[in-house]
Amino acid sequence: MTPHSLAFYVDVVTTGTVLGAGPAASPGAVTEVLGPDFAENTYGNRSMFRDYGLAEFFWDRASADGPWTGHHFTLQVHRLAHRNRTVVNEVLRARYGRFTPRLRFGKLQRLLDRRGVRLLEIPELPANAPYFRTFWQPDSRVAVSVIGTYGEYSTPDELRVGDVYGIQAPLSAGEVESRRARDLSRP
Repeated sequence: MTPHSLAFYVDVVTTGTVLGAGPAASPGAVTEVLGPDFAENTYGNRSMFRDYGLAEFFWDRASADGPWTGHHFTLQVHRLAHRNRTVVNEVLRARYGRFTPRLRFGKLQRLLDRRGVRLLEIPELPANAPYFRTFWQPDSRVAVSVIGTYGEYSTPDELRVGDVYGIQAPLSAGEVESRRARDLSRP
């Protein structure tokens, strides 16, 4: 993986933002940062997400005429394995260069460790275990989803154990505690 694309992932995990656009950023603010090339998807008139290829941002609102409130963003890292150059939009390519088809979690973790940024493994959601593992950065509230074991129909064939599947923010401390409590209550 090129150092530049690794720098992108380190920036996201460290800051909890994509080029400064955080989960609560407005649709206009995200478009200012990532550009106007996106697909917009709405669910009714109260939920929306914009797909910028690698990055997706999600919003909701209380009423059809109310303002959009940022909910979360996700980096769909697994999409890179399809080797479609356009998955990474122009803004990210211009800033970080080439992105390789897979992001190895071990590499990302080593770079973060060198910067004093620790990832804590948290219990996986039961529906995803044991195929995925989740690591959490408490300061930025970023979650990194990693392929834990191969499962036919459960994990992408293009990814290997130890590859990053996706990165999402925010994952609140409350959600982490809920996962831990659920894990402790399991027989």
